[in-house]
Amino acid sequence: MTSPRVIPIQPAPPQEAEPGMVSLYASQAKVYPRSVSGRFARWRWVMVWLTQLFFYGLPWLNWNGRQAVLFDLGERRFYILGLVMQPQDFIYLAALLVISALSLFFFTALAGRLWCGYACPQTVYTEIFLWIERRVEGDRQARMRLDAAPWSVAKLGRKALKQALWVGVALFTGFSFVGYFTPIRVLSSELALGAFSPWEWFWVLFYGLATYGNAGYMREQICKYMCPYARFQSALIDMDSLVIAYDARRGEPRGSRSRKADPASLGLGSCIDCTLCVQVCPTGIDIREGLQNECIACAACIDVCDDVMGKMGYPTGLIRYSSGHAMEKQWPRAALLRRVLRPRVLIYAGLLSLTCLGFALSLLQRHDFAVNVIKDRGTLARQVGHGNIENVYRLQVINSTEQAQQFKVEVLGQAGLSVASEAGLSVPATGIGTLPLRLELEAGAAESHRGQVLPLQLRVTREATPGEQASSVTEKTTFVVPR
Repeated sequence: MTSPRVIPIQPAPPQEAEPGMVSLYASQAKVYPRSVSGRFARWRWVMVWLTQLFFYGLPWLNWNGRQAVLFDLGERRFYILGLVMQPQDFIYLAALLVISALSLFFFTALAGRLWCGYACPQTVYTEIFLWIERRVEGDRQARMRLDAAPWSVAKLGRKALKQALWVGVALFTGFSFVGYFTPIRVLSSELALGAFSPWEWFWVLFYGLATYGNAGYMREQICKYMCPYARFQSALIDMDSLVIAYDARRGEPRGSRSRKADPASLGLGSCIDCTLCVQVCPTGIDIREGLQNECIACAACIDVCDDVMGKMGYPTGLIRYSSGHAMEKQWPRAALLRRVLRPRVLIYAGLLSLTCLGFALSLLQRHDFAVNVIKDRGTLARQVGHGNIENVYRLQVINSTEQAQQFKVEVLGQAGLSVASEAGLSVPATGIGTLPLRLELEAGAAESHRGQVLPLQLRVTREATPGEQASSVTEKTTFVVPR
């Protein structure tokens, strides 16, 4: 009988030192974007001017003696140029959201994050705040030296001036934002008198603080960590979408050299490894490492690389708008553009066009008044004089024009049925009018419909006014005949 095998347990050798705590947190390195000039930089500033002239200027425009665009939440009315929208027009907001989503899908499939690079508020205000920072503290190297220098009167003065300008732009932005919800001329008067309401103070300061923090300090961190667009754009683009790409075949291996040197004889590509493409990037990425979700397609790297290539005497386009397939197969520009109009893009374009067309037709066919018919639930039907049957309703007419209107009511669809009460109604401008309405069915007609619920229609007609024709709206309801 063999004895069981025993595995001896050996004591572990003593460790020389206890392991220390390892921090998984790394502070975010500050990005100092370098100024850049070029055709794409000019387009970015064109978009900055267009978007901000629209945002800051639109509340000051007048239309028919009122603010052209005003979202009056207190009165529950939205004024958009000649349109007066009521709460029941909420469907148009839903349609606008659908159009915005389809536009985002279309442009992303076509050319990546064009919205982020040129028109996103985060990009626009970051450009404005960076412009202020460069004017006060200098370009990239000057700002880095200033931040690294010890505090002095000069440094404090520059920092204070920059902060004051940032706060001024942020507060003016918050003020303009609130001006879309409170008439901006009234808001200006309240500001001069120091008579802001608590809610007006809250929203001016809240929106101003958001602008100040996002554009002044968080900047690229909003795009990299908070914005969801970068995360789902990979589901919207494919290998034929236009993106900013680095031509590795032409650029590698990279290395510095003199302008007169022949890169082929040195075994080098066109990239001189100047890192300017990294220095101008507002999110601090290296486009030479390939497309990354932090890239906002601002094309600053294209501008600076083309400038360097021109100084070196090399062809431009080392970094350019291209696609994955075009870079792999070295397609010419004509083939690249042909693949841009592929089925996915055409489907998005078709859906977007149909939605915009339906939205426009709906607005054109929209009546400038709405009618609600509410049946009296307390008394469904009752018998009145001469054996007639009466039903009671409450008619509500919403006037979406900016003039008082006169309306009249007619009943359709049933012989022997008539309006037994006042059939006229006056509704003030952008107001709501209510009319108690009694309908009577003659006794002879009622006998043949005992115990039935009769369908009928009420036609509400707006009387003609100078410059406008009469129009009508028909609403369906029912008439109850008791047994």
